[in-house]
Amino acid sequence: MPALSYSRPETSLLLARLLESPRFLIVVAGPRQVGKTTMVRNALAATYPAERYSFVGIDSPEDPSLPDIDSVTAPTRRQMAAPPDGAWLVDIWQRARSAAQHDPDGHILVLDEIQKIQRWSDTVKGLWDADRAEGLALHVVLLGSSPLLMQQGMSESLTGRYETLHLTHWSFREMAEAFDFDLEDYLYFGGYPGAAPLVRDEPRWRNYVTTGLIEPSIEKDILMMTRVDKPALLRRLFYLGCRYSGQELSYNKMKGQLEDAGNTVTLAHYLDLLGNAGLIRGLHKYASQQHRQKSSSPKLNVLNMALMSAGSGYSKSEAQADRGYRGRMVESAVGAHLHNTAAPDCRLHYWRNGTHEVDFVLERGQRITAIEVKSGTVPAQLRGLDAFEREFGACRRLAIGDGGIPLAELLSYPAEHWL
Repeated sequence: MPALSYSRPETSLLLARLLESPRFLIVVAGPRQVGKTTMVRNALAATYPAERYSFVGIDSPEDPSLPDIDSVTAPTRRQMAAPPDGAWLVDIWQRARSAAQHDPDGHILVLDEIQKIQRWSDTVKGLWDADRAEGLALHVVLLGSSPLLMQQGMSESLTGRYETLHLTHWSFREMAEAFDFDLEDYLYFGGYPGAAPLVRDEPRWRNYVTTGLIEPSIEKDILMMTRVDKPALLRRLFYLGCRYSGQELSYNKMKGQLEDAGNTVTLAHYLDLLGNAGLIRGLHKYASQQHRQKSSSPKLNVLNMALMSAGSGYSKSEAQADRGYRGRMVESAVGAHLHNTAAPDCRLHYWRNGTHEVDFVLERGQRITAIEVKSGTVPAQLRGLDAFEREFGACRRLAIGDGGIPLAELLSYPAEHWL
């Protein structure tokens, strides 16, 4: 099921930015293995002649499309064998400047895995500011596989100097168009394009998701990039979150199931790290006061269904046959989709008061949508939605399931469509 010719919607936005005069650094951000590098490579190759751009990977940094400036500034073989550093980055940038100065259309420099260079953002800031002062026609695109370190570097040094193109996990519509997934495929296998060709061999698929996606996301994107005093606890919290995805779980209950769980603050911090890496999010309970939201028990939700399925112990057919488990799959898929497609100013919550609950509350300013998810038939009366409106006033109500909005339809439109 190849998807070599598939173009994600963000491709056109990237190309539109590159048609403008360079105003901002372009940062392509998102979780591991969602196709950031592939998207940028394919977009440039299909649009520009090879001499108009340079794609430089920090792991394999020598790009033959960048000319040596002269024999003095060109890096030696010994220098190229050393880990790239700030001096190396300056040299690469200078060579891209030379290319831009010799081409009336300018040049595009792409730096992949930029976060692997120590203090990269300070160096980029100085180089970018010098280019702007000179009016140089050099576009710079930054890519990184560590959302945490990219975020840190941009907030520390590059404020006001960049625009972000967010690539999320692939949606149901994208997986259907690119890989012919049906709804049941998506509920179980999720939205990792690199894993899609393996789905007909489930043991092989599970091994790839575990060793090629989950472990690098935890090890390289979190543990190597930020301080974690209890790495074993963070790993156990991740797998606990996968097991309880779609369910509210108090911090006290978490501590009861985790060895050396520490305190609530530690668990909340680790949940934030897992969320920022695109793995699991702990949703806050909807409340009119912000402090009450933060102090609530989180509702755990995987951000890609592959994470829930890979360690579940269920095959696809077994997951479909277990009605209770399939219900949590459906609810988790809705939560992941709403979170992944929500605009930055949208907030996703759940709500519960006694026996009344609402699965998801989508909030943007004064606009609120309360969403109830059913894996079967939607009942005539939805008491949770009724109770929510009594407490917070009229809002948009959505019921997902047979007799309401079909699940496939909800998963085919971004969160903003449902506000």
